[in-house]
Amino acid sequence: MIKSPRAILALLTALNLLNYVDRFVVTAVGPRIQEHLGLSDKGLGLVTSAFMLGYFVTSPVFGWLGDRFPRKALIAAGVLVWSAATAASGLAGALASLLAARVVVGVGEASYATLSPTIIDDVAPIAKKNRWLGIFYVAIPAGSALGFILGGLLEQHYGWRNAFYIAGGPGVLLALVALLLREPERTLAKKKDERGVITSFAEDTRALAQNRAYVLTVAGYIAQTFALGGFVQWAVPFLYRRLCLDLHVADGAFGKLTVLTGLVGTAVGSLVAERVPGSDRVRAALWVCAISSAVATPLAVFAILAPSSTSFLVLLGLCELAVFASVAPTNLAILKSVPEERRASAMALSIFLIHLLGDLISPPIVGAVSDAFGDVKAQCTSGTGLFWGMLVLPIALALSAAFWFVGARRTDDALTTN
Repeated sequence: MIKSPRAILALLTALNLLNYVDRFVVTAVGPRIQEHLGLSDKGLGLVTSAFMLGYFVTSPVFGWLGDRFPRKALIAAGVLVWSAATAASGLAGALASLLAARVVVGVGEASYATLSPTIIDDVAPIAKKNRWLGIFYVAIPAGSALGFILGGLLEQHYGWRNAFYIAGGPGVLLALVALLLREPERTLAKKKDERGVITSFAEDTRALAQNRAYVLTVAGYIAQTFALGGFVQWAVPFLYRRLCLDLHVADGAFGKLTVLTGLVGTAVGSLVAERVPGSDRVRAALWVCAISSAVATPLAVFAILAPSSTSFLVLLGLCELAVFASVAPTNLAILKSVPEERRASAMALSIFLIHLLGDLISPPIVGAVSDAFGDVKAQCTSGTGLFWGMLVLPIALALSAAFWFVGARRTDDALTTN
């Protein structure tokens, strides 16, 4: 039985790392899939976003279950499902079968991503909750980067199908390890036997919608996720088509940049949020989030306008550094703006909304603009449509800053629980 809080944090962080490796392998090998399956840019955007359908549709279900029942079995089942579906992605012979596999990946990831932060919040020392969440969320840029790097290398040496087979394997073992977690004591949602499922779910959702601090936090998170999802999907094709880098070079460069900026940005953001003066932890977290997006917005514009791959990567790296600084504070604000018995539901609803209105739609939107301009899907072409499509992303970053600035100034209804 895994009882040590630090061991629990380490295991859940390792699983989160694997989560993002499996999620972004498809992005790394996307141009090869596009070539072999004859996909349009819009179709490629749908492949990248397909897992979001399973992810955001089922996350509220897992949130409701996680507030009422033991979480480790739900987490283990989710890891097993997403790993098997990742491997199955390599079997796809057409767009429809690939989309189906990616949707199932999302179902498995929804269980894990919804419930793991609540366990970390349960076991973390009171004074280090932000820092521990920061460690957990460092796995997002690290895993994303590894997904790009490993995906690019595996595709180059073994082909894109084998990249999926290899990436899906480790999750099976870690799913079994997850069953050894000791469930922390917590407050479960009350009246679970007195209310029907639909009634209790509706009441929980209504209560969250009436929490102004929670709503403004999630609104900013939606806008930021829209922007980040667009950049993650299209940065490598932008480098490949418009700035003439070879595909594996672009994958490696973007992956290394993402892991570096993610590690530094997430660590800095979590530490700064802990040191912002004041007793309202939600307000402090949102100030960090707002400033980070305000800094990232002009950097994103300059990156898209950059004339060379080097300047693009430098400017985008600075933009990512600012964006990742908000990761831990955003999730801390979500957890601390609601009662303990609604934390899993709050995480689930936020996941549902940030993907439904964020990175589910941003890659296809940018891809549709590219298609409308008739962009050629080959190396060192103009990429004019991709250029214009990506310019919508800094606008979304500006919106996230605006929502978080308002939230930081209006958190009188936020809970400041430990």
